[in-house]
Amino acid sequence: MSVTVRIPTPLRTATGGDATAVVEGGNVAEVVAALDRAHPGIGDRLLDEGGKLRRFLNVYVDDEDVRFAGGLDAPVPDGATVSIIPAVAGG
Repeated sequence: MSVTVRIPTPLRTATGGDATAVVEGGNVAEVVAALDRAHPGIGDRLLDEGGKLRRFLNVYVDDEDVRFAGGLDAPVPDGATVSIIPAVAGG
């Protein structure tokens, strides 16, 4: 299943400056693995040492936050857009 991944500016150094990537995957874990195969090293910036999505990243499949849809097991339908959004903190 082909999906489009939106890459945030801080991670574009890992994608050669590309703002999007088209990869195959049926769930978030497969999409992250495919993205890492296409752009080696980006997986380490998305996943922590335990293999979970890093806390400071928000990941959406279309408009749904994957934290509430199964995390890495969240399904990604064909043609979906996966958005990686760094969390913003401040005060």
